[in-house]
Amino acid sequence: QKMLLRHRAALTSPAMLAVTRRTMCSALQARLIAANGVQLHCVTSGSSGSAVLCMPGALGTAMTDFEPQLTGLAEHCQIVSFDPRGYGQSRPPDRDFPDGFYRRDADDGAALMAALGHSSYHVIGWSDGAIAATILAADRPTQVKSLVMFGGNAYFTEEDGVAFDKYRDIEQSWSKRMLNTHRPVYGDNLQPMWDACTDAWLRILADKGGDVCMTEAKAIECPTFVMHGAKDPICLSDHPRWFHAHIAGSRMHEFPDGKHNIHIKFAAEFNAMCLEFWREVEGACKN
Repeated sequence: QKMLLRHRAALTSPAMLAVTRRTMCSALQARLIAANGVQLHCVTSGSSGSAVLCMPGALGTAMTDFEPQLTGLAEHCQIVSFDPRGYGQSRPPDRDFPDGFYRRDADDGAALMAALGHSSYHVIGWSDGAIAATILAADRPTQVKSLVMFGGNAYFTEEDGVAFDKYRDIEQSWSKRMLNTHRPVYGDNLQPMWDACTDAWLRILADKGGDVCMTEAKAIECPTFVMHGAKDPICLSDHPRWFHAHIAGSRMHEFPDGKHNIHIKFAAEFNAMCLEFWREVEGACKN
């Protein structure tokens, strides 16, 4: 019994867990893919099952935003994520924010999946990626089999604008984890790039009355799963409830202790819920 306990302790030691994580990460494939006129840094995992596109949020990359899905879902699916143009290793050049930049992200995601040979796929979108994923699902109903979305906005309100400005200063408002995640990617450019994101959101509020993707959300035909962290300080609770109310047939789940990064903080539960949702979708398609 003592030997068994020592064996279990060894398996759960920090050194063994680090080896396990390196082994899982070694199964990931990273490469540049030509898509929609740019080179996108793409990370893939898994060799069988349905294809899944994971769309990162503002300043996000495949690995900062979706490593728990790239490693945790690869046994069941073909997982694809990427650094959106102007972010991470999809640079230079740095990100810009012309009118329609969310639709550009949606078009980039579709072009990437086409370049990888995936004609239909499930989509996960987080934060800004949830907005782009909404547009992608609305624009390409024959390609997007289902949508999982969280942390995104269909519209911006004055209250959202206040929240955006509150989190503008990364040194004062960002968590240590967020800073440690993004600073190695962007270095001294992190604050200026975050300022550019914030200014782009406030411009939508000022110039477009805050309409981000309301029309597209109402046009979605695929099965949709809206998730939300009840304590999310960035995406307030009215937003997931709006999506749930206006996307026909959608379902919603709230993580009571979740904040903005529910797929990272509660990765095992999140992944299991996605898998069950996709199995239901795939089953419905076969019937």
